[in-house]
Amino acid sequence: MMNFSLFGRKLQHLCSSPYFHLNFSSFFIQLCYFMILSLFGYLGLKISKTRTHIKPNDFDLFYTSVSTSTVSSMTAVEMEVFSNSQLILMTFLMFVGGEVFTSLLELIFARFSNNNNYNNSSTSMKNSLPIKVVNDQIELGLVSIPNHHSSQDHKQVNDVNGINNNNNNVPSGTTIVSYNNNKDMLLRSNSLKYLSHVVLGYFLLLQFVGTFLVSMYMSFIPSAKQVLREKGIKTLTFSLFTIVSTFASCGYVPTNENMIVFKKNSGLLLIILPYILLGNTLYAPCLRFVIWVLEKITKREEFSYLLKNSKEIGFGHLLPPLHSWLLVATVLGFNIIQFVIFCSMEWGTQIMDGLNPYQKFVASLFQITNARHSGESVFDLSTISSAILVLFVVMMYLPPYTTFLPIMDHETENDAKKDKRSAYGNVGFSMGYSCGRQLKANGSCKDLWVGFSGKWSNKGKFILILVMFFGRLKKFNMKGGKAWDLS
Repeated sequence: MMNFSLFGRKLQHLCSSPYFHLNFSSFFIQLCYFMILSLFGYLGLKISKTRTHIKPNDFDLFYTSVSTSTVSSMTAVEMEVFSNSQLILMTFLMFVGGEVFTSLLELIFARFSNNNNYNNSSTSMKNSLPIKVVNDQIELGLVSIPNHHSSQDHKQVNDVNGINNNNNNVPSGTTIVSYNNNKDMLLRSNSLKYLSHVVLGYFLLLQFVGTFLVSMYMSFIPSAKQVLREKGIKTLTFSLFTIVSTFASCGYVPTNENMIVFKKNSGLLLIILPYILLGNTLYAPCLRFVIWVLEKITKREEFSYLLKNSKEIGFGHLLPPLHSWLLVATVLGFNIIQFVIFCSMEWGTQIMDGLNPYQKFVASLFQITNARHSGESVFDLSTISSAILVLFVVMMYLPPYTTFLPIMDHETENDAKKDKRSAYGNVGFSMGYSCGRQLKANGSCKDLWVGFSGKWSNKGKFILILVMFFGRLKKFNMKGGKAWDLS
């Protein structure tokens, strides 16, 4: 029989812990952020005109807005229905809903909190008395010690014999222990500022470069330019929308067919391919690499502090060096495994018709890389073998920072115990909807380029909306929802 009193005490202890209040507060703030963003997107889509005469119903517009804001890319409306202004609005929703941008907001709040702690500490330190150790006995004065610093980092011990001649009340042989941590707190504050600048620069520079490269490709390659011309999509809108979507791991593309219509444009796929990794599974290693390069160039103490104190900084995307290397190895390992299995089973099948060996290679690499959370497709998933679909499901289930840790030290072992959880991928892969695959023919059925969920009832879509919100906030599940280790 359950011991309810013991359960009650544990629940009371959990709810009274600072971690619970901090985690709940952060969860509630981010939940409100995505809900407000989704409502804003819905209103914008509703009041703006569509490109075609088709006017989606209100619930499908809200469903699309939630899917865009949470970067889930579940489609209930054909993408070519949306006008240029609506595509720009959706680009903004993906821009501010992606993980890199929200991590930047977290850094800004962390800087604000750290500056407050620094100012409060500076004020209290001026009015504080030191701890006096007299003949191995401790006399407690008024000392202010910030709770997020360890005493061993900030304890400064001075023998007052022959030094503190101005203090007549201190006996000979007294040791004064003072917590002079203002310098370290200032360094941490400056490091957070530099880190936020690095993340902002990383974010904006990649968006600009990617948009420029895609625009150049679409302007100079006739086959790609012809697709946009026939569909009435502006080159700049397509380029910006696709890069922002890929970097945010959303998977939306302005064309109805997603990237299937560009599966022969290997150059375009190779431009977009790195963005699948840079904004998701390899974001943390790339961020650390950028900081390392800046530290070598500038010799700034702040960059060195970030590299040596990644755990103390408390930014979940700034990983220790060993974890970063193992993450890179894991991502590459998963991609190689997927690529070998995919090519061995699909190389000579119908989905590869019309492609030369080079195009098959690039398209296959693009498809398997998208299985880890991005969700763009160059093949019709409904025509892919069931074994490959199961493999894709496994890849979607794994969190972005899943690693295989063959080496365990005391530090990584403690982290590994905290890092196990379940995940909701927000990938958006779908096998679509086709009238030709109906078990019972329906003469009123009309083929649409939407996901299978687009044919669900409003109740079913509402359940998916809840899943999309919960999946976007999955990091708050199970003690922060850090990534798995597979050792």
